[in-house]
Amino acid sequence: MQPGGWLVKGAAAGPQPLAVARCPAYRQSMASDDLSAKRLFVRAPLVAGQLIDLDQGKVNHVVNVLRMAAGDRVRVFNGSDGEWDARLVTAGRRRWQLAVDEQTRPQPAASDIDYVFAPLKQARLDYVVEKAVEMGVGRLRPVLTRYGQVTRINRSRIEANAIGAAEQCGILTVPAIAEPKALAWLLAEWADGEAGRRIVFCDEAATGGDPLAILTGLPKAPLAALVGPEGGFADDERAFLLALPFVTALPLGPRILRADTAAVAVLALIQATLGDWSDGTPRIADRTARR
Repeated sequence: MQPGGWLVKGAAAGPQPLAVARCPAYRQSMASDDLSAKRLFVRAPLVAGQLIDLDQGKVNHVVNVLRMAAGDRVRVFNGSDGEWDARLVTAGRRRWQLAVDEQTRPQPAASDIDYVFAPLKQARLDYVVEKAVEMGVGRLRPVLTRYGQVTRINRSRIEANAIGAAEQCGILTVPAIAEPKALAWLLAEWADGEAGRRIVFCDEAATGGDPLAILTGLPKAPLAALVGPEGGFADDERAFLLALPFVTALPLGPRILRADTAAVAVLALIQATLGDWSDGTPRIADRTARR
C-alpha cells in the first residue's frame, strides 16, 4: 500500500483525497523519488563515503530476506541524519558493508505526539507499536494500570517492531521507548516534568460529545494520547484522571473499542485536527525546541 492507501505507483493521475494531498509525510515520500526502494535502519552515522559494517543479523536480513547481492542499492537511515542511498559491497569472506553515497531526504523534525498505553499481550502490542509508528508518534510510553493484563514489556521487541514499521513505510524517525511506569507515578510527575503537555484520555465511560470538536478546542500545546487496558480503567483511576487540569477526556463514539483499535482511532483524530494531516504546517510544538 502506498502512502495514503489510495494511490498505486504507475496508476493514472487523478484527484487526490484532500487528506492525502495535504499530508506532509505523503509529499515527503513522493520527494524520495522511489516508493519501492528497499530501506534499512542502521545505527552508524551517515555521511557520504561512509562504509558501514553489517553484523550477522543485518547480513541475514539483507542477503536472505531482502535477497540483495553485491552492488544492489538500498536506502538507509538512522533516525537523525536523514535518508541516504547506499550500495551493498563485500569486504572479505562472509563480511558485508554498506557504502553510503548521497542523501536522498533530509531528516524531518521529530513528531511531538506521545502515545501512553497499557501494555497488551504480544500480538496486539506488536500491532499497536507498528500502527503508532505509522501514525506519527514520537515517543512510546508504557503505563501500568490496575486492570492491565501485562506487567512486563520486551523493549527490544517493541524497538524491532518500530524499526520494521519505519523501514516499510519510509518513515525516518524511530520513536523513543520509555520504561514502564505505574499510572499514579506517571501522573504525579506529569505537571513538573512535561512542560505543558496535555493528556488526551480515551474515556470509554464518556457519553456524547464530538471528539473532533473537543480536540480542535484545545489550546496549542504538546499532546499525549492515553489508552487504557482491555479491561478499562478502574473507577478511582478514571476519577483521578478526570480531576487533573492537564487531562482532557475524549469519547470515541457509542461503541466500546478494543485497546488496539482505540489506538488507531485516537491517533487518527489527533493527527487530523492538531497534527500534520490538518494542513501543511504541524500545529504541535516541536519537542526539540523545549530541550
